[in-house]
Amino acid sequence: MTIDFTKREQDLLHIVAQSAESLHIEAFAVGGFVRDKLLKRNCKDIDIVCVGSGIELAKKVAETIQPKPHVAYFKNFGTAQIRLDDIELEFVGARKESYRRDSRKPIVEDGTIEDDQNRRDFTINALAIHLSAKKFGTLVDPFNGLDDLKNGIIRTPLNPSITFDDDPLRMLRAIRFATQLNFKIETNTFNAIEPLSNRLKIISQERITDELNKIILSKKPSIGFKLLFNAKLLHVFFPEMVKLHGVAVQDNYGHKDNFYHTLKVLDNLSEKSNDLWLRWAAILHDIAKPATQRFEEGHGWTFHGHEVVGARWVPKIFSRFKLPLDDKMKFVQKMVALHLRPISLTKENITDSAIRRIIFDADDDLESLLLLCEADITSKNEAKVKRYKENLKLVLQRIKEVEERDHIRNWQPPISGDLIMSTFNITPSKPVGIIKDAIKDAILDGQIKNEFDAAYQLMLKKGMELGLSTTNKSTHE
Repeated sequence: MTIDFTKREQDLLHIVAQSAESLHIEAFAVGGFVRDKLLKRNCKDIDIVCVGSGIELAKKVAETIQPKPHVAYFKNFGTAQIRLDDIELEFVGARKESYRRDSRKPIVEDGTIEDDQNRRDFTINALAIHLSAKKFGTLVDPFNGLDDLKNGIIRTPLNPSITFDDDPLRMLRAIRFATQLNFKIETNTFNAIEPLSNRLKIISQERITDELNKIILSKKPSIGFKLLFNAKLLHVFFPEMVKLHGVAVQDNYGHKDNFYHTLKVLDNLSEKSNDLWLRWAAILHDIAKPATQRFEEGHGWTFHGHEVVGARWVPKIFSRFKLPLDDKMKFVQKMVALHLRPISLTKENITDSAIRRIIFDADDDLESLLLLCEADITSKNEAKVKRYKENLKLVLQRIKEVEERDHIRNWQPPISGDLIMSTFNITPSKPVGIIKDAIKDAILDGQIKNEFDAAYQLMLKKGMELGLSTTNKSTHE
């Protein structure tokens, strides 16, 4: 493998090399930058390790770059950072580390480049490039990381049990890199994970979620989830998903394994969308099936209401994972609640009313819902999949026709709550909601036209049924 630096990278590395030489210290480009350059992947971060002060080296480099950039110092960690428009440089002195059992935060001492490479998580991340004048560009590879890179192998430089015990987050990182790069985790390295899976409990939820999101955003997320399951890491931080695994059989009736079905849906969706939150919706769309699973004599297994229960669980799961509890959570909740609706339309005579309701309920997220719905069509029976997809196309066509004619999306009923309250001289209360829902339902069901006069007359009628009297009826007649 050869390293092809861009001209910009070459210029910056030479500046680092000259600055290190003027300080009489050795410097190296290390870690992810070297790995990604060898894999010909884009990389916007360059990590520099020097046998000396990383902060002093950063200052020297900044003096050479024009216009002179700002240097951010982190004295407690002995690191410095230079952010340029197109690239970021990180500087640190070479160090060696030791760990306490109750923390992944190491005790750090100054060290050599060999010490620094020894503390790296994986051989492919322990590669370094010499930046001294005489050895510029020479690869420093004490653990045969280059061979592992060529062969697609994730392996720890030292004993994996010690590596993972020292910093349990590395277990998740092993799986994340295997997923992102489509590499295999070396057998001894993988076998060391399960016995230490409970050590993950000393890791903050934010760090776990960050690694999980990177797995979810990979090209084929199922690779990571299967590894997480087999290594018993998923059992530690996502028990709801683990419960999806397995098939119950009674009276010769079985059902699909909802764990592997969920992973298939996630992979299907990932081929069409890079939206993290839509991918989370795929993960959670059937999450409540184990809780709603029932056996009905002569019919088989049912999961009635799993979409309703699952939607209720979304805030709790998001809160535990330290995910945002804002519109992103509400979006996922909506997708989980509605994910059965488009498919159910394919099983019946599609009425305009049903189409209007799905457009109204999904609103701006209709396209996302339809992507999720299409991804949810999974079966080993190819003819069945083809039939469902063809039926879904018919639903899509009807949605397009009804939307163009009725303009339901982003639609608000023509009668406001304020008008209802002023008409009947009432305060915010249950009758206001009843009247608003009656008008909305009548329009969506095609009982009245989507216009003010028809809606106003229905408001008066519904108010009378509720025993309300008008105060300004003549104004609108």
